[in-house]
Order: sequence, then C-alpha cells, then structure tokens
Amino acid sequence: MNDIFEKAFGDFLERTEYDEAENALFAIVRSAFLAGWLAAGGDPLKPKDVVKLIK
Repeated sequence: MNDIFEKAFGDFLERTEYDEAENALFAIVRSAFLAGWLAAGGDPLKPKDVVKLIK
C-alpha cells in the first residue's frame, strides 16, 4: 500500500470509535466462545477477583 493509505489507516485505528468497536467485537467473540464451551460440556468459568486485599 502507499503512504497515504497507511496514514489514513493509522488515523482510523487511533480513533475512539475504533476502540469501542474493537471492544464490542471482543465481547461478542468471548460470549460466543463461552456459549460453545458450555454447550460442549465445559465447566463454567469461575469469576476472578478484580482486586485482592492483603492484610
């Protein structure tokens, strides 16, 4: 590709809208994988602690 295309594509990737679309696509793919996982008899995923408190 030429430099004009690469610049335009780079600008596109830097937009907030791209980040939002990428996050939405990831969530869809993860949900689809989880549905297949459970349908195939996989164990449900255990939630992980977001924060671990240490005394």
